[in-house]
Amino acid sequence: MRLLLNLLWAVIGGGLVTALEYLLAGLLCCVTIVGIPFGMQCFKIAGLALFPFGKDFRSGGGASSFIFNVLWLVFAGLWIFLSHLALALPLAVTLIGIPFAYQHLKLGMLALAPFGVTVTHRP
Repeated sequence: MRLLLNLLWAVIGGGLVTALEYLLAGLLCCVTIVGIPFGMQCFKIAGLALFPFGKDFRSGGGASSFIFNVLWLVFAGLWIFLSHLALALPLAVTLIGIPFAYQHLKLGMLALAPFGVTVTHRP
């Protein structure tokens, strides 16, 4: 079931486009030395954005993660969250789109504070 949902997500739910956007943003961030930690978070979110079904995430960062998360939130996180929210709302209107809307909300929550978060596979 997860495979089918992930394939439908990539085509219909916007997963492929979202993952490519995160990959491009990660590459742009990694151009500068200062942006490498932010680029690595973009790559982490891109992996989750491509195949989100069957994956979850847990937070557990320290003080440095908090500082990086504040910087991320100010410069990118809020806008990324709003874009995932805008993608989730029309999907939530249809019965078939509800699981995809949930994944966009999950990605939006991760986009608010990605530092210190670990992506795990659900059994």
